Amino acid sequence: MKSIRSRTTLPCLLLSVGAVLAGCSLAPVYERPAAPVPTQWTSGQASGMAADDTQAAPSSAAVLQWDSFIVDDKLRELVALALENNRDLRQAVLNIDAARAMYRVQRADRVPGLQAEAGGSRQRVAEDLRQPGMGSVQQTVQAGVAVPAFELDLFGRVRNLSEAALQEYFATEEAARSARISLVAEVIQAYLARDSAQRRHLLTMQTLQTRESSLRLIAQRRQAGTATALDFYEASGLTDQARADLERTDREFRQATNALALLVGVPDIAAQLPQAPRDDVLLVQTLAPGTPSELLIHRPDILAAEQRLRGRHADIGAARAAFFPRITLTGMFGSASGELSNLFGAGQTVWSFAPQLTLPIFSGGRNLANLDLAHVRKDIAVANYEKTIQTAFREVSDALAATDTLRREEIARRAVAQTSEQTLRLSEARYRAGVDDHLRYLEAQRSHYAAQTALIEVAAQRQSALASLFRALGGGWSSDRESAAQAPSRGNVPQRSASAG
Repeated sequence: MKSIRSRTTLPCLLLSVGAVLAGCSLAPVYERPAAPVPTQWTSGQASGMAADDTQAAPSSAAVLQWDSFIVDDKLRELVALALENNRDLRQAVLNIDAARAMYRVQRADRVPGLQAEAGGSRQRVAEDLRQPGMGSVQQTVQAGVAVPAFELDLFGRVRNLSEAALQEYFATEEAARSARISLVAEVIQAYLARDSAQRRHLLTMQTLQTRESSLRLIAQRRQAGTATALDFYEASGLTDQARADLERTDREFRQATNALALLVGVPDIAAQLPQAPRDDVLLVQTLAPGTPSELLIHRPDILAAEQRLRGRHADIGAARAAFFPRITLTGMFGSASGELSNLFGAGQTVWSFAPQLTLPIFSGGRNLANLDLAHVRKDIAVANYEKTIQTAFREVSDALAATDTLRREEIARRAVAQTSEQTLRLSEARYRAGVDDHLRYLEAQRSHYAAQTALIEVAAQRQSALASLFRALGGGWSSDRESAAQAPSRGNVPQRSASAG
């Protein structure tokens, strides 16, 4: 009886010791690296807001959701369709499911497994090996519940591997959020590119009609002897140039429509596209950049880089734990018998308990190399984290510079277009009155067409720069809203703590 009690006490003692030591972790304490960027935007960068805009700017673009940033209903419908049907985004969301499954696989090693086992054997025993009274053929049947090899995580190896998988899952979530924000900006920019191409196509059609009318007038004057052949050929060349520009703008308009349809991901988007350009405001025209430090909590690519850096810290803990002893437990409880009919009879209970201690002595430097590799990967993750911050700072700075300068350029281009329109009107009147020659009138036509085209392009670039700024500041998608939407499918995955960035 004493021996039986000691056997049953041993596994309980080992499990108790394992539970006490399970809190031990050899991973280094995580400290967020300092952001290698200035604490404030350079002078003049944050002034890229329209002075005449009446809409109130949020304290930061990150608090403004995409459906609030987009004012136009048609564009909002297109973005909503893209978020549901874009194939690249669908792959990013599926990557979340894959990372979640990998984490659950790794986390399963932290709890003992339980499996049912049944088996039997039948063998013939040699005559000189048989005991007296033993038959020549021996048979054994057994069934029970077994615990496969379970590692007591004394030094946090399994827990750190699970933590690394968890951080990779969080990083994948942030990557998917980044893909959503990028998709919103790309759809906006594709819509603006199509709108710009459509405006230039209509402008070219109007210009062609005007030049054809001018060519007919010059042809009549040539027949009357008041215009030279040079005037006629110059006007004809300008008309042919307008026809070529019309085909080019038509091609650009079709290709821009195709690019937008690819992003949206549905067969037909005609119902969501306006038939003619509209002068309605498409986007919120005022975005406050906040401070560079806000990028660390709003930019999903920065958050993803930090989660991967946390995972590399956990890998170091797992690599350190490989130098220490490893204890695994294996056990079984069930019944065994020489006859199947008596398998669950009285007195047929069997059990086994087999702890195993493994202590690394010599592995050819494998454990040390794995630890060095873990440290190098952590340093790589630090460099990647810092580079991601620098890239984000540069993208925001570029977007601020673009919105600031393009706003003033659009004002200047609009003034140039208005001036060229007056010049064209006066030049045409003077030419019809015979005051100026035809060359000056042609030059006025060229200047007016170029000024109008430049105005259309700059206006589209300024709106596109607003979309780039919105994306660069990490706005457009609330992680709280995303978590609520995915809560039913994330039941047994722990939520991210506030310290996770």
